Amino acid sequence: MSGEILVIGAANTDLTAYVDRIPEGGETIHGNNFTTGFGGKGANQAVAAKRAGANVALIAGLGADIFGENTKVHLETEGIDTSGIFYGKQPSGVAHIWVDAKGENRIIIVLGANLELTQEFISNAIGKSKNLSIVVAQCELPQEFAIAAFKSAKKKGAITILNPAPAAKLSDELISLSDWIIPNQIEFDSLASEIHGGNLIEQIKIFHPDKNLLVTLGSGGAILRTNQGGIIKVTAPKTEVIDTTGAGDAFVGAFAAALSAGEELRTSLEFAIKFATNSVSKKGAQSSYPTDLKIN
Repeated sequence: MSGEILVIGAANTDLTAYVDRIPEGGETIHGNNFTTGFGGKGANQAVAAKRAGANVALIAGLGADIFGENTKVHLETEGIDTSGIFYGKQPSGVAHIWVDAKGENRIIIVLGANLELTQEFISNAIGKSKNLSIVVAQCELPQEFAIAAFKSAKKKGAITILNPAPAAKLSDELISLSDWIIPNQIEFDSLASEIHGGNLIEQIKIFHPDKNLLVTLGSGGAILRTNQGGIIKVTAPKTEVIDTTGAGDAFVGAFAAALSAGEELRTSLEFAIKFATNSVSKKGAQSSYPTDLKIN
């Protein structure tokens, strides 16, 4: 195992209802099941990377409430370094999730204390990190947080991975600081909206060619393009889809773990796809992540 992976992002509590179909506006329907679990893109990716075999720390915000207390205990039980947790005045973040019979989800997030993080706190937390190899961020929190994290990461010679989710217009500064950009196809379509014409592969080839790009395609696998122009495409194994919640985060965390372990790109990609595919066959986000798939 090589250096530490540090993830900055939201830590939420997931409140999930399982239904046959999503209700129309103004309609009330009966659900089939309800669960609570641990989520937030930052926490999801941290747990995935840890379960995949990496050393992991998390920077996130929690409130002084039962959700925050439970989340901290859970992260520590997973073996994640929580010294970068910020305790705010707002309640802990929550995500309201609906999952239909096909396993597709609709999600509303209320970030709460996660938004009380500061750039200074983030920079200081990363500055204290030892043996740092990779810093991962998303767009669930303000981009200024990711920029502060990546600037500090560069000072330590760490690789930066940006997962631009939820889809957002990226600042030029954030792109310039990102070594890897890992969107799903919907997010990539949004990012590449100014590229007119061409199929997906052609658009991938010309999108910020100085960056490493990895576009996930759900059941279609993923396409990786290096900053040298090389293309690697890997398909996903077939599986029964129960719940896709957190699958993208599972992929990002597992891929970061493989990179940190020094694996070749194709091996890293294949491992991340296998890890994420395994997760959709079970309910929940972090609760669905495999514990028996390790990169080393």
